Amino acid sequence: MSTKDFVEKDYYKVLGVPKDATEAEIKKAYRKLAREFHPDANKGDDKAEERFKEISEANDILGDAKRRKEYDDARALFGNGGYRPGPGGGGSFNFDLGDLFGGSQGQSGGAGGFGGGLGDVFGGLFNRGGAGTRTQPRRGQDVESEVTLSFTEAVDGATVPLRMSSQAPCKACSGTGDKNGTPRVCPTCVGTGQVSRGAGGGFSLTDPCADCKGRGLIAQDPCEVCKGSGRATSSRTMQVRIPAGVSDGQRIRLRGKGTPGEQGGPAGDLYVVVHVDAHPVFGRKGDNLTVTVPVTFPEAALGGEVKVPTLGGPPVTLKLPAGTPNGRTMRARGKGATRKDGTRGDLLVTIEVTVPKELGDKAKESLESYREATAGADPREELFKAAKGA
Repeated sequence: MSTKDFVEKDYYKVLGVPKDATEAEIKKAYRKLAREFHPDANKGDDKAEERFKEISEANDILGDAKRRKEYDDARALFGNGGYRPGPGGGGSFNFDLGDLFGGSQGQSGGAGGFGGGLGDVFGGLFNRGGAGTRTQPRRGQDVESEVTLSFTEAVDGATVPLRMSSQAPCKACSGTGDKNGTPRVCPTCVGTGQVSRGAGGGFSLTDPCADCKGRGLIAQDPCEVCKGSGRATSSRTMQVRIPAGVSDGQRIRLRGKGTPGEQGGPAGDLYVVVHVDAHPVFGRKGDNLTVTVPVTFPEAALGGEVKVPTLGGPPVTLKLPAGTPNGRTMRARGKGATRKDGTRGDLLVTIEVTVPKELGDKAKESLESYREATAGADPREELFKAAKGA
């Protein structure tokens, strides 16, 4: 957090207390808001998580008498959060707050210099420089893995073991990167892990420090295992619950199951790409399962009842109407894939009229009789009419 951002934030407003609130009032307001917006009570709510961080930040400042006085003094100096140029100053201004807060050389004395006063005020707030510098928390990296499920596991859901290899704090040096566990603060970024560079127009951009790779620390005697990085490859096996109804190629996000963070930072997320094996009988269309069922010509022509298999359950009986054509699709409700709300889709049954490869004498005689009985009907008559008309 930059000094400018710090000055402009109204922590009293964040906690909903007046500026003359007592220590007890601040503590009471913080506890009430912390319970309301705690991540454990708002799982998956990113806005609540950000609000909780903001509340905690406000409590860290206002709950400490010394830091609260420094904060009040800073805001009083800059007009409650914003620099206001006096008359004649024009409609614009361009200056670097870092020049003021850092205590530039040559300004330690005289009426026009700020000396060490502002540096002392903001140094205590942001731990800038010296032995009190603290490195910034860093979020762990996101990790992606893959898992292959059977068709049935994808439909019903499954818990599968997933072996992960990711970067984690080095056990040999406890994540410090130093063999003796005594790294020094990076002199380039002064332990923040970030450096600023001018972008023109009075603006600046912040980048990870190249010298310490954003860690804020540099090993004096690099660890032989992690080579001073503070991170080492770690393998672990996790039991991952894949929800029912996942489809082939779906990407599932598991919050906080990625690479562990540094300096108290949160862990990254794990993304699991799901692959689903084909089934020899069933297919799938969204939440519905599909199956093709062969029937005889008499069953299709005269109608009847046919049994249809279901995935993992007893068969169901469908009633074929007389004159059912080849390729007709019928529906068995509630026998499909599991949806997110726990209900199930349908089983779509496609009728396939089969033709026997061999016929006995009696069957041939029956078919000859049927052909004679229907000799006057030509099923292709309408086809030729349509072809000529086109």
